[in-house]
Amino acid sequence: MSALSLRIPEELEIRLDTEARRAGVPRSEIARTALEDFLARRERERFLAAFVAEARATYGDAVTRDEMLALADEALPHDNAALEIAEAGQARRRKTGRDARRKAGA
Repeated sequence: MSALSLRIPEELEIRLDTEARRAGVPRSEIARTALEDFLARRERERFLAAFVAEARATYGDAVTRDEMLALADEALPHDNAALEIAEAGQARRRKTGRDARRKAGA
């Protein structure tokens, strides 16, 4: 696993420390989870934007903007479900990798 160093404002550091203490986990775990959530959200946003762009390219002026957004909204729960399944698989693989590293180090 690689390391990342960054500078954060003091108020953000205080909030991070507080949350880590409340959750009983290291600050790095909070930061890692926040980064994973942020990246997943950005991926979803890009996917939705690509979906809307494809709908525009396919249907052009035959479909109104509201109709395209309605189609995208209908598909979003399925897209989110697929992403959640994929993310759960990644989490299992990470956990399996951590478990294997712990056993190897023990």
